[in-house]
Amino acid sequence: MTHSKFSRRTVLLGTTILGVGLLAPSLAIAQQEPRRGGTMTVHLNAEQRILNPAVRAGTGVYIVGSKIVEPLVDLGADGEIVPVLATSWESSADGLSITFKLREGVKWHDGKPFTSADVQFSAMELWKKVLNYSVQLQLYLDAVDTPDPQTAVFRYSRPMPLGLLLRALCDLGYVAPRHVYEGTNVLENPANVAPIGTGPFKFVEYQRGQHIIAERNPEYWREGFPYLDKVVWQVITNPSTAAAAVEAEQVLISPDITMSLADINRLSKDERFEVSSRGNEGASFNNDVEFNFRRKELSDVRVRRAIVHAIDVQFFIDNFLYGMGEIGVGPIPTFSKNFYTGTKNPYPFDRAKAEALLDEAGYPRGADGKRFAINIVPIPGAEDMTLFATFMQQSLAEVGIDLEVVSLDIAGALKRIYDDWDFDLATGWHRFRGDPAVSTTVYYRSGAKKGVPWSNQFGWQSDEVDNLIDSAAFELDPAKRKELYGRLVDLVNADLPVWMATQRTAVSTTNRKVQNHHNSARWDFGSWYDTWVAE
Repeated sequence: MTHSKFSRRTVLLGTTILGVGLLAPSLAIAQQEPRRGGTMTVHLNAEQRILNPAVRAGTGVYIVGSKIVEPLVDLGADGEIVPVLATSWESSADGLSITFKLREGVKWHDGKPFTSADVQFSAMELWKKVLNYSVQLQLYLDAVDTPDPQTAVFRYSRPMPLGLLLRALCDLGYVAPRHVYEGTNVLENPANVAPIGTGPFKFVEYQRGQHIIAERNPEYWREGFPYLDKVVWQVITNPSTAAAAVEAEQVLISPDITMSLADINRLSKDERFEVSSRGNEGASFNNDVEFNFRRKELSDVRVRRAIVHAIDVQFFIDNFLYGMGEIGVGPIPTFSKNFYTGTKNPYPFDRAKAEALLDEAGYPRGADGKRFAINIVPIPGAEDMTLFATFMQQSLAEVGIDLEVVSLDIAGALKRIYDDWDFDLATGWHRFRGDPAVSTTVYYRSGAKKGVPWSNQFGWQSDEVDNLIDSAAFELDPAKRKELYGRLVDLVNADLPVWMATQRTAVSTTNRKVQNHHNSARWDFGSWYDTWVAE
């Protein structure tokens, strides 16, 4: 199928509505006092193998687990760090020691006290060894000292910038109970799917294919909270069924673009709902493509560049994303005020250039018009991931590349890509978490343990990039860090081990009965302790 056969859509209305966050909540609801009780019903679009964010970082894990398990710190409404289980922090001048003071009087859901021993165990045994993204981040964490139950001292062999660690801990600093995990195989511990935390809601049950339930924690450390009695995540894998449940008000929120884009656009015109990127500023993301360097054709940079030049990303954004996104510029998006250095799109759509690069690389068209065949494995966390894979299939056919789309569920796709390395291309979402060292550079740093999702499992290695990643991550001077990341962007954009095709901010659909929602920069992944539902 050629681009001329696609019907273009008018997306200005949807873009404008989404951009301003729709109308203000009704005055009647806004003036009410918070209501205690009630149930928040949430759309969950996929089954989860793990619910504990101290063990696995991922969108679905956060949407559920962050209400049950808490991090040391989080982001506030203004995107600045706010205390959660940690109340204060201080770095030594050399960046080799960072001390956290911990909140007193906090209890685990099983009644045991929360102490620095839990932080020490989580950091050394979970964050450093098994938690994706964090394994690389905590590479130089040597020890966590616990001089008393409310003090944890992180000791590094290379400097750790305080700002980097704090931003990372919002996503990669959830604390698990030592007494539940110690002495067990942490990846097979039953608490991974029935988490025990310190959060405002206590895990009750997970009925596969149906729902996950958490109920109010009566001993929550924030006095008077939570307002809600219960949170129920309804597992609805069909996007149309999810939209029907939202429209019927059986589900009050569908977070993080988990319905069809057409339904999101349609519901944005219904005054009962707020359809907005508000409260998702700390969870921006890209549609990305990973290239498996073990495949001969893809080990040639000319082929990788040709593939990127062959894809009309703006057309995909306009016609399939309803205008919700921009063309990607590389691993650091334009809206990163601390790290973006002015990079432009290095590979604009140019089919003629793609054809020329493929010819130059030694892959001419055969008698049937085809050059070679490869596959792509989309990680189906949302509709657009499979859509983008199909769009690439159609686009690459125009330049003589036969692309097979391998459709699997999330678990199967992750295993095939990161455990088995059985893929040519892979596409999914990459989260930019405020600082490149939190998650972005993990994609490029060699040496990741096999099987770690969303890490460098595609057989690419660069000494220069590895050194830059390490140097930038542990550079204490913010200006020098930004300069180092600028050099890193130039190198990886030139060699293209991963292509950041788009840059986007998540959009959530929320019933206006829900109050105090999206009032922090990563609200979908927050605890919802002060959220309530109006009658």
